[in-house]
Amino acid sequence: MKKFLSLALALTMCASLAACSNGASSSGNTSGSESTSGSGAGSSSQAESDMQYVKDKGTLVVGITNFEPMDYQDADGNWIGFDADMAKAFAESLGVKVEFQEINWDYKVMELNAKNIDCVWNGMTINDEVKAAMSVSDPYCLNAQVLVVPADKADQFQSVEDLEGLTVAVESGSAGEDAAEALGLTTVPVQKQSDTLMEVSAGTSDAAVIDLLMAGAMIGEGTSYADLTYTLNLNEAQGLESEEYGVGFRQGSDLTEAYNEFWASAVADGSALETANTYGVQESVILE
Repeated sequence: MKKFLSLALALTMCASLAACSNGASSSGNTSGSESTSGSGAGSSSQAESDMQYVKDKGTLVVGITNFEPMDYQDADGNWIGFDADMAKAFAESLGVKVEFQEINWDYKVMELNAKNIDCVWNGMTINDEVKAAMSVSDPYCLNAQVLVVPADKADQFQSVEDLEGLTVAVESGSAGEDAAEALGLTTVPVQKQSDTLMEVSAGTSDAAVIDLLMAGAMIGEGTSYADLTYTLNLNEAQGLESEEYGVGFRQGSDLTEAYNEFWASAVADGSALETANTYGVQESVILE
């Protein structure tokens, strides 16, 4: 009886090991396809399934932060802005609804890979780190980082040499933080770009580094921060080219190519420029 049980147990273990081996092989292939990166869509099973995943649930979840004029809320709490409006149009082209999800910018890749969001669409600067972590769309907008200071102190900050000793508010994980750190400035990381302006206005930071597009929309005459202005374009000061914005999708996602086709169509029919004019970003939008 004991010999019979031993033989049965051995056969069971062999079958179990064979099943595990097959499972590991399958898992390895899936993992390999999901690790595909680059600026375009991949051709893996992950790429083939991502658009269908969004269509099946009927919602495109867009990861954003409060970043005027790209994504911000109107008086009724609805998300508007250049990026928000284009995201709505893209979702409509897919035949699904759009849902906006505020995220912590530092965790955007984690949110994307966990499928808490389906894309990152928030004036995201395309750089090597982003391209390594996501499938990134063709660029659709140009931008730069600028130094924001109290208007009555603007004449004190006209060159990079004038910035020594400044305490600068930056959005954590942003291109603004990278630009400030590259200059050796003391940074105060905050959660949102809009929070950097509160820091300067309250006097808790000497200056802020934010996107030029946001500066144009949120500071100066006729805004809530009429006492602030910007002086230096830090891209130019460091001899850098303008930044490019892109939309980030999961690695290997076929949504990337779907977006690129959508954007090309929006440029061709004039709707991209019309939306850009609505939010004052017509000089930055890429229409070629």
